[in-house]
Amino acid sequence: MKLANLIGVGLLSLAALSAAPGAARAESVKTYQVTGPVLELTDTAITVQKGKEKWQLARDKDTKGAADLKVGDKVTIEYTMTAKTVESKGGAAAKPDKAAAKTK
Repeated sequence: MKLANLIGVGLLSLAALSAAPGAARAESVKTYQVTGPVLELTDTAITVQKGKEKWQLARDKDTKGAADLKVGDKVTIEYTMTAKTVESKGGAAAKPDKAAAKTK
C-alpha cells in the first residue's frame, strides 16, 4: 500500500512540473552586460558610454545598486532584453510539398 502511495505522489509531482513549463523557461532568460562610465542619471534611466556608443538603460526602484551611482562612476550593468509590444505580421506561407507537386 505504501508503494502505491509513493508512486501516486511521484506521478502527481511529475504532472505538476510538466504543467508549469513557463516557469522553467522564465529562469533561462539570457542576461547581458555593459561596462563604462556613467554619463547621465535620472530616476528612470542610466546612460553609459561604451566605446563610441551611448547606452541608455531603464531603471526603477528595484534596480540593485543604482542608489549610490554618480555621473563619472565606472559601472558594469547587467540587463535582460524584454519585449514591450509584439505586432504579428501573420504566419509564414506554407511551402508546397515537392512530393505532392510531382504526383499531380
